[in-house]
Amino acid sequence: MTTELRRRTAWKALLRAFKPGTPGLGRRLGALPRMVRATLRGQYDGGSRLAMMAVSAAYIVSPIDLVPEGALLLIGLVDDAAVAAWFAGALLDETERFLAWEKAREQVIPGTFVRS
Repeated sequence: MTTELRRRTAWKALLRAFKPGTPGLGRRLGALPRMVRATLRGQYDGGSRLAMMAVSAAYIVSPIDLVPEGALLLIGLVDDAAVAAWFAGALLDETERFLAWEKAREQVIPGTFVRS
């Protein structure tokens, strides 16, 4: 990957997600299945980030997460909000990065590399 595709923090991505000039939410969500396929095929390097997003999504919807809410209502809700915010930011950031990666790949002409 090139250095232009540096990963920003998920929080920063969440704040700038709807800035003019960035891909829209529909385009980002449409890129999600392609991103997963490219990652599983080993073409895209988003495996660790996708794994963390899957773990955070599982945490949010899991019954184990009900324990903090039952015992410590406010703290349990705050941890859910923090994980959900990170998940949303990471999803927005990674899909934007993937779309930039796809665009860069469109500009590459398939063929043989010849060194001179």
